[in-house]
Amino acid sequence: MSADWTYQGEKIDAIPDQYEGFVYLITNTTNNKKYIGKKLAKFKTTKPPLKGRKNKRRGHKESDWKTYWGSSDLLQEDVAKLGEDKFTREIIHFCESRGVMSYLEAKEQFDREVLLKDDYYNGIINVRIGGSKLLRESLQDR
Repeated sequence: MSADWTYQGEKIDAIPDQYEGFVYLITNTTNNKKYIGKKLAKFKTTKPPLKGRKNKRRGHKESDWKTYWGSSDLLQEDVAKLGEDKFTREIIHFCESRGVMSYLEAKEQFDREVLLKDDYYNGIINVRIGGSKLLRESLQDR
């Protein structure tokens, strides 16, 4: 049995269309070790043009978020060893843009001091964010 994604205590089966992705918390219930990360809800796709046309066809495809277990090798090893039912997966923030998602992931990681504590799987904080009007407006209400 796989651990479901939850948001504010409710099970999540679909990401609302207005969101690009989310920031999440995965918790190992056997030792309370945690992981903070971000995940895109959908990927942009590009197909070659149709016969006789010049423009590429662009669209979206749902990402693998339903089966995703983070990018930490240590976390993935524990999931494989202990089983998915020993972990909880919680969405902390739904995000309207990639910039907001990157900002909130880094903010959560710094606020929780994930690199300074042994109870987090996170081994790196990798962030590159440009300031923008959209970023400021999106984060004003948080």
